[in-house]
Order: sequence, then C-alpha cells, then structure tokens
Amino acid sequence: MNQLHLPPDLHRPLEDLADATGRSVEDVVGEALRIHLAREESRVLDVARRLGQAHAELLRRLGE
Repeated sequence: MNQLHLPPDLHRPLEDLADATGRSVEDVVGEALRIHLAREESRVLDVARRLGQAHAELLRRLGE
C-alpha cells in the first residue's frame, strides 16, 4: 500500500474536507494530484513547444 505522510497542518484540513464532502482522504488527494499533474504537464508542454519553435532552425540542422 502506498502511504503519504503529511504534517498535521495539512492532514487535519484534508480529513475535514474529505469528511465534509463525503469522500475518502485518498479520493480527495487523488483528485488534487490529478489536477496538479494536468496543470504541470500543460505548463511543461507549453515551454517545450516555445523552445522548439524558437530553435526550430537549429533543430532542423542538427537533424540533417
């Protein structure tokens, strides 16, 4: 089983949120992580696209 150890100042509000919304702590954490990972993936892809466009000519020459 995977375990995540959180400090009390995060764990207590997390338990309160899970209880208030009728979900498990694992469900709340899973949802939050999915949202965060999707945002980070989008941000990293945007940076990669900009770098690729800015250096397209160099990348083309290196590929020859």
